[in-house]
Amino acid sequence: MVTAIGGPRILLRQLRETMAEPLASQERLDKIVDLIAENMRADVCSFYVLRDDGALELFATHGLKRDAVHLTTLRLGEGLVGLIAAEAEPLSLQNAPEHPAFAYRPETGEDPFFSFLGVPVLRAGQTLGVLVVQNQDRRIYGEDETEALLTTATILAEMISTADFDALITPGSDIDLRRPRVFEGVGFSEGIALGQAVLHDPRVVVTNFVADDTEAEKERLNEALKKMRVSIDDMFNSGDMQIPSDHREILESYRMFAHDRGWARRLEEAIDSGLTAEAAVERVQNDTRARMLRQTDPYLRDRLHDLDDLANRLLRILTGDGGDSGKDLPDNAILVARNMGPAELLEYDRTKLRGVVLEEGAATAHVAIVARSVGLVAVGQADSIVSMCENGDDIIVDGFTGQVHVRPSPDLEATYIDKVRLSAKRRAHYAALRDKPAITLDGEPITLLHNSGLLADMDALKETGADGVGLFRTELQFMIASKMPRIKDQVELYGEAIRLVDGKPIVFRLLDIGGDKVVPYMRSMAEENPAMGWRSLRLALDRPGLLRTQVRALLQAADGGPLNMLVPMVTETVEFLKVKRVVEREGARMAKLGMALPDPLKIGAMIEVPSVLFELDELLPESDFVSIGSNDLIQFLTAADRANPRVARSYDPIARPRLRALKQIVDAAARHGKPITMCGELAGRPIEALALLSIGMTRLSMGASSIGPIKEMILGLDLKALKADMEAFLTHGDRAVTVREFLMDVAERQKLSL
Repeated sequence: MVTAIGGPRILLRQLRETMAEPLASQERLDKIVDLIAENMRADVCSFYVLRDDGALELFATHGLKRDAVHLTTLRLGEGLVGLIAAEAEPLSLQNAPEHPAFAYRPETGEDPFFSFLGVPVLRAGQTLGVLVVQNQDRRIYGEDETEALLTTATILAEMISTADFDALITPGSDIDLRRPRVFEGVGFSEGIALGQAVLHDPRVVVTNFVADDTEAEKERLNEALKKMRVSIDDMFNSGDMQIPSDHREILESYRMFAHDRGWARRLEEAIDSGLTAEAAVERVQNDTRARMLRQTDPYLRDRLHDLDDLANRLLRILTGDGGDSGKDLPDNAILVARNMGPAELLEYDRTKLRGVVLEEGAATAHVAIVARSVGLVAVGQADSIVSMCENGDDIIVDGFTGQVHVRPSPDLEATYIDKVRLSAKRRAHYAALRDKPAITLDGEPITLLHNSGLLADMDALKETGADGVGLFRTELQFMIASKMPRIKDQVELYGEAIRLVDGKPIVFRLLDIGGDKVVPYMRSMAEENPAMGWRSLRLALDRPGLLRTQVRALLQAADGGPLNMLVPMVTETVEFLKVKRVVEREGARMAKLGMALPDPLKIGAMIEVPSVLFELDELLPESDFVSIGSNDLIQFLTAADRANPRVARSYDPIARPRLRALKQIVDAAARHGKPITMCGELAGRPIEALALLSIGMTRLSMGASSIGPIKEMILGLDLKALKADMEAFLTHGDRAVTVREFLMDVAERQKLSL
């Protein structure tokens, strides 16, 4: 084995000095590959950069023909260099031409070189390029040489991310990490937002890479590890973590990573190669992230987030960066996060927040519902955006297409500014419809209602001219609170909501928590399938004190006026009757105290569990009204987790089986003369709303931003013709044509605005 001259620390110092010199980009790169070749006793040192078009371009070389620089390219996955870039793994070979992936490029003059060592150049787990050394001798590169080259690649990655390479790149391609990026996500709420990125959990930026004293750096690392482990142990041993729960299991896994000796050993090895403690953390996490990003196992991908958070926590201790709370926002902030709960979102100043972008989540997740509720443009499933985005970056969020543009070009930004102006015109058009009744062309009145849950979004009722609030989610008050809301707090909230609707109807859904709706101060046992676990009405019936308190608060808040109370997740009639008895007992208590009872008091059942479809004739006579919760009902009908994008997007909620189930509920309500409202996410999307209208659903509750588009569609609709067409289609229509395709054809024939 050939040892490097002076060792990796000498090389790193030389590289640091070279990067500080006032050199042009190409001159600096040429000097760097010369230094690496000299230090590692290599005949060749070459640096390839992965361009934006997926090609690896030779940017600098020592030992190959200089004419090949900026001429030789390899596709991602092509040749040994392309293989390293694709797999983000080092490759050491004694005889490179014998490897099946070897690709010969005659213009480089690499014929006489046999031994080969190549490493990926990584930043934030993303491959930026490949660094290669070669020798004429057939030899094996040792682990220390591989480690030295990987460490050098860390410095090169930093250089690429900060240097100006515009004069070097091939026309039509780009390598700059600060270049425009497009992320394909899923729109959670419609609209377009332009602004500045604000990271919910900002990354720590490492600026000092080269160590002057490795022993001192190891001591800094060990002290930081101890401090981090103590803080995690303190969290783990806190009182609310002593009860077995999914939170405890997650933290236990997190603590296991923090105490992993293998991780600490890799950090020390990186310091031995000449890096500072913080650069070592970034280097090791870069390698880990690059490997795990290429995993298909969702469990391993989830663990990557744990490791990212752990590395960031350690970096904050090492750098003394306490982290920006993120609450001091620019006037046009776009929040970017891996994931977050609704309470975290509501902590931000909503007057300055324009949009939210998440790497995870689903359109039916509670944070997405809250984002829609407060009028934010939201996109989810924008994979890896947190790693590729920085605070202050210009960003465009397109809720219509699900695209997110980070650092957009001026031309693209101008295009979106025009779209925003057009959108403003559309909003003005919808505002003009505010006072116009939603009546179809053939004279059928349609009731359009809001979904709500926060006092902040109640003002939209006047702006849209909606007929009332079809669903007020009372659980949001519980989810954003740090402790259980007192009865006084609940009475104030419900009373203010009643005041704000100004005489229009409002339906309060009883507490619907559990599953994906986490209340931090209520711990529960970990469940295999929370969506089908201890949640909603099941939890309320098991915690009668919680149910009685909320019912009492609602009865008092009505102050003798009308009150509509909705019971969620009813699975059989007997459960609904139990809640009615609680309401009756609380009403009798109020009467004894001489307090005014609500008049009228109506209690409805929410249909979102398929078993109720087989008991509608028993349930409906006991209910004053019914509402359909499409989010859960469709989830259970399809056995597809609505929070899992792999399966949730595979099922069309208005396909024949689901539409027939909905029609069964509508027909049963008509038989029993009971009002029925759709208050899930379906009602706010034009083509889905058209499907609901076609089966006789005439009461639709939705987000405020959907009222205008849905009303405009209704005003141009011949409902009688639509119902007749749908009846014929469901009875003997072409099985090869989907409901959605059929409705699109109807909309075209009726010239409806979708």
